[in-house]
This record gives sequence, structure tokens and C-alpha cells, in this order.
Amino acid sequence: MADVGLVDVTLRDGNQSLWGAAGLRSAHVLGVAPLLERVGFRALDYSSSTAMGMLVRTFREDPWALFRRTRALMPRTKLQFIGTGFRFISWQNSHPDTMQLVYDRLAANGIDRVVVLDPMHDMDAARATARRLKKAGIDEVVGALTYTISGVHDDAFYADIAGQMRACPDVDRVYVKDPAGILTAERARTLLPAVRAALAGTPLELHSHATIGLSPQTYAMAPDLGVEVVQTGCGAGGNGSSLPEVRRTVANLREMGHTVDVDDRALDLACTYVDRLAAAEELPAGRPQDFDAAFLHHQIAGGVMSTTRRQLREIGMADRFDELIAEVGRVRAELGHPIMVTPFPQMVVSQALFNLVGERWATVPDQVIRYAQGSFGRPSAPIEPEVLDRVLGRARARELAAEPPPPSPAELRRTFGTAMSDEELLLRAHMPAEQVDAMVAAGPAAGHHNPELTGVLSLVRELGSRPAVHDLAITKPGMRLSVRRG
Repeated sequence: MADVGLVDVTLRDGNQSLWGAAGLRSAHVLGVAPLLERVGFRALDYSSSTAMGMLVRTFREDPWALFRRTRALMPRTKLQFIGTGFRFISWQNSHPDTMQLVYDRLAANGIDRVVVLDPMHDMDAARATARRLKKAGIDEVVGALTYTISGVHDDAFYADIAGQMRACPDVDRVYVKDPAGILTAERARTLLPAVRAALAGTPLELHSHATIGLSPQTYAMAPDLGVEVVQTGCGAGGNGSSLPEVRRTVANLREMGHTVDVDDRALDLACTYVDRLAAAEELPAGRPQDFDAAFLHHQIAGGVMSTTRRQLREIGMADRFDELIAEVGRVRAELGHPIMVTPFPQMVVSQALFNLVGERWATVPDQVIRYAQGSFGRPSAPIEPEVLDRVLGRARARELAAEPPPPSPAELRRTFGTAMSDEELLLRAHMPAEQVDAMVAAGPAAGHHNPELTGVLSLVRELGSRPAVHDLAITKPGMRLSVRRG
């Protein structure tokens, strides 16, 4: 029997998968942070450049300030950042020295664990990223083996990449990342031992979404196959398109005879907070899912799936969801079976949507062109020749090929000036100016949130907006609030 550690994903992957990365504000994170600190998690899957951009864009809040404030509340638990190594917030590739500056500032603001997620499993790029992270002072670098199903990605493929990660002196741990939740127990029985053998002692973690109900069973058997840590979500932030809910996972692991050393009372309080927050903010709670074989075909991860459904509703095409999913599988095959992890699912889904509303491949987004040009590495399988010709034969492809290289930090300073901090510089270099201006103008974000008061505060704001209301008194058992207009 094994001692099994936990990584909580609620604040980053749970928020992204279930709530489109727009469910949690700074006050929500800071409200639950002291509880999460007490649980005894191995780490928190805490943020990403996507999450940082959403915080600025949606709530006009400074992500760097949130990092510092969270670290002050959580001095012991590792705070994890996940990134590809070649971009920050925007979809365009960044200069290597700019990425070094990103990592330097992440470490300075409280991030001490970073996942290297190269979506092509380009080990030269992954090793370069790991070196930069260690140079920045990141304590724990985690290499990602991103699971997919294709004729290329067999156990030998993953064992080879795992062996290269083990040989890299800057990689401390490795995890199998299953963003679509398609790792079956049957495949785990061959894949995980093969990876474990190649790692030769490097710790192994498992991150598998609950999207089609497979991962809870896989987690229950994973420690017997060499997995030391599993990743889970708290309460309403688990299950569904997120990862398995933590309380059920702990119960299952203990029932299987394993030890999970966490503070059960603190864990229950953290889950209860997330449950109440989701209810107060009208955020959908993750629910156990039925098996859906279609996911084995299109392999769209949870966060992209929720975003796709929302976008289809916004453009009046919600009734064509199944048709879009079928086209996603076709596009993915034509593009050489890219692993459906950021940024590739966004590219594939966008291309499928264009194909759905017009002639196939008549419209091609810039990022798909860049993919075909090799900007993200070499595909695991060749792009279909006819598709490759249509993509690269476009005038836009020639324009993109002629683009200048991304600017260095020194060039960014010449553009944006020397007065601002490195943190603000990185935001301005990768986001629209008006969004960063709005964040700066908004000032510091609120630092406390009680889900129980959400309804009362909404009522006060609504009544306060009515000029005819001069005096307001609200009473409930144990509380009286009186407000008088000045």
C-alpha cells in the first residue's frame, strides 16, 4: 500500500474547465486560501498565463498582486503555474529573453512550482524551458506527458519522453496529463508502469479529468501502478469537466488500503466554501459524468469544451454542437493528430467552426497557419498534403512568414518606457492597452469574500443605485445593517 499525495486544481483548472476561467476573482481565491493551506496539499494548480489574462480582462484585477497576497496566506503550500514555454498570455510566441523575465517575475511573486507543458513533446524546447525556470529560482519543475489516443502515441512513445525527462537535471517531477479524461483503467495498466520504469525513481503524478467518468476508477488503481500524487478538485470545483472531486477520491484511496495524509476537517471546510461560492455566484457545480465515447474521438479538454458551448450559444448555433464535434475530429486528423491541449484545441475548434459555416478550409485562422509553418514544433504525424497546400498557399501565410521576430525585453522597454514595473510591462506587452489601463485605474482588488453575504450585498448595490432610496435597514438573525445615503 502507498502514501498518496494530492494536488488541488480548483483555483486554476477547475475554474477554467467548469467556469471558462472567469468564475473566480481575487477575493474568492483569498477567501479560500487559508483553508487550502491547512489541508496538506502537495501543491495547488494555481495559475497560468490564460488565467492571468482573464483576471485582467474580466475583473480588472492585477494577477501579480494576487500571487503575492496568496503566498502571504499560504507560506507552505507550493503554488503551481503551468505554461508552454514559448508564449505568455497572447497566442503569439514570445522572445526567449521575455520568457526568462516572465519566469523571474513568477518566482519573485511567489510561484515555486511550474509545469513545463510542451504540446508537441519537443524535448529540446522542454529542456530549454526547464533551464530558464531553474535559473529564475523555481524550486520544483514538473515535466508533462500529455496523454492522447492516436496511432503515434503508444506506450513506447511516452516511455521515451519520460526517459528524456528523467535524464534532464532541471526536471524534478513528471506527471501524466490527461486533459480530455480519456485514460482508461485498461490503458493505465500498461502506460503507467512503462512510464514509471523509464523514470527510474523520478516522482510520478497523475492529472486526469473526470469528463467522461473514467478518471475516478483510474485514480483508485494508480498508486498500485507507481503514481505518488493524484490531482483533484474541491467540492463544486471537482467532477464534470474538471478533475475528480477530492473527498470521494480520498475515500476511494483509503478504501483501497492507501494512506492519504490530509486534514479532513480543513478539507471539508474548503470544499464547503467552494460549494457555497458556486451557489452564491450561480456557477455550475461539477457533477459525476456518464461515459461518452465521442470524447475518445474529438478529445476536447474540459475548459475548451465549456468555452465552445458558450460561444455557440452566443452566435446562435447551440443546436449544431454535435455537428461541430464531428468536424473537430476530422480537422484534428487532417492536421496530424495534435494533442488536444492548449493552444491546439482552441486552434482545432476554431478551424472546425469556420469549416462548419462555410467551405472547408476556405477560412484559416492565423494560429492554424503558424501551426502548419512549424511555429509550435513538428506535428506527431504529417499534415495531410492537400490541407497543407491550402493553408501554406494563402497570401496570409506569406505575410506571417515575413513577420519580424518577437521583441526582446530591451525592445519592449523602448516601446513602453522605463517607469513601470516588469510585471506591468509584461501585461502591456501581451494584452490590449485599454484592458491594462482599466486594471490600473481600478486599484487594488478586494481581499475578502464571504459567499453567505453575496445576496445581501447584491441587494444593497441594487437599492443603492435607486435615487429614491435614502435609508436602508436589513436585518437577519445575528445581523443588522443600516445604510443612510450621504
